[in-house]
Amino acid sequence: MTIRKQEENARRTLTLEGRLDTVTAPQLEAEIFDNAENITELVLDFSDLEYISSAGLRVLLAAQKRFAQTGGVMILDPNETVMEVFEMTGFADILTIERKAG
Repeated sequence: MTIRKQEENARRTLTLEGRLDTVTAPQLEAEIFDNAENITELVLDFSDLEYISSAGLRVLLAAQKRFAQTGGVMILDPNETVMEVFEMTGFADILTIERKAG
C-alpha cells in the first residue's frame, strides 16, 4: 500500500492506494497517529483503495474515536467493494463518507 500525506493547518489528508489489510494497517496507523498532537481533522482519500480488511477497520475505529471531538474522520470516494464492507459492518453509520456523483 502507498500512502501520500498532506497537512494544511490542523487537517491531515492521507491518500491510500492498494490494499488495507493486516500487513498494511500498522503503516496507516502510524501515519494517522504519529505527530498528531495538533491535528484536529483527518481526511482519508480512498479513491485508489482496492480492499479493506478487519485490521483496516480497527484502525479507522481508533481514528474515529481519537478525532470525534475535534473534527472527525472524513472518508472520500470509497469504491463499491469498500463501501459494501462499511455498510455490512455498520461503519457507514459512524463514519462521514463522501462519494463522487456518478
